[in-house]
Amino acid sequence: MQFADRVMNLEISGIRKIFESAGPDAISLALGQPDFDTPDHIKEAAIQAIRDGKTGYTQNSGIPELREAICAKFERENGLKYLPSEIIACAGASEALNIAMQAIVNPGDRVVYSDPGFVSYGALAELSGGIADPVPLGEDLRIDMDRTCEAIDGARMIVLNSPANPTGVVESEETIRGIVEYADDQGTVVISDEVYEHFIYGGKHYSAALYGDNVITINATSKTYAMTGWRLGLLAAPLEIAEECLKVHQYTIACASSISQYAALAGYTGDQSVVARMRDEYRDRRDLMVKGLQGLGFEFPVPEGAFYLFVPMGTELMEAIIAAGVIIVPGTAFGEHGAGYARISYAASQDALKEALNRIESVI
Repeated sequence: MQFADRVMNLEISGIRKIFESAGPDAISLALGQPDFDTPDHIKEAAIQAIRDGKTGYTQNSGIPELREAICAKFERENGLKYLPSEIIACAGASEALNIAMQAIVNPGDRVVYSDPGFVSYGALAELSGGIADPVPLGEDLRIDMDRTCEAIDGARMIVLNSPANPTGVVESEETIRGIVEYADDQGTVVISDEVYEHFIYGGKHYSAALYGDNVITINATSKTYAMTGWRLGLLAAPLEIAEECLKVHQYTIACASSISQYAALAGYTGDQSVVARMRDEYRDRRDLMVKGLQGLGFEFPVPEGAFYLFVPMGTELMEAIIAAGVIIVPGTAFGEHGAGYARISYAASQDALKEALNRIESVI
């Protein structure tokens, strides 16, 4: 059987392989998945939508009331003004990233992103016919402005991710603004992946679209409202860009799940204190893991956002920790410059994290 080269050149994410091979007694600190349940008022909205028979196709871009709620969210929380026509409800942030690249990237175009960085950026660039162009982070795991601006020259697209997966870094306003403005001067489109924006423990979140009209903003309910399995994300962009992305979206899935859209509507318009409670719990978990690992002799930058630690660690020690039943992810899953690191997710209960620390201590 002959397959497309763009598919044959890709591999299944190493994160999924590690997660799916975990034993029954293992503590998985591998996936970036909240362990919280979806808030009750969101679940009830979905149930009511089913009872009301709202189970058919919606408008390609999503139900109007959801897109209006998303516009209100952007203005209230990010200082951004979008029209409902500039919003697309997608099947998770993953689909939003995909349709953005499919709409913008031509064969041979370079797509710049940070290394280590989220696993999908390079893969989606290649599936779009582009060339993945990872740029090493600095020693402090922050964006290296000189290297990044050099890579932007002649590039079609750059992907920003703050707070970042896998490092937990929250980039400064100066960095975000500088990259957006420099990219705009070069005719480069910016994708800003902001799915972790509500989970920040130090610093402040700055939306890239504040600084230019060349920005496509990607977000989702997955992390914010613990709705990973609902697969409801969003794309926001100036109308000229959104209309082209909508074409790809239409011929890919037609529309996001109607029930997930009504659930997301309840999330965006309902009680936001549930998000604050999750954030505060993540902060406590981060502090627990930082104290525990530092007490065992590990040295690493304390993450300011998301729910990951990116810890320098040799391969033998990493394999021993995994063998002891604590599933962590080799840094190479996020790019070649992740070598010598492991990503540890603290999206697990404090009891599970304490047991993980005990097992790591036994290995040490």
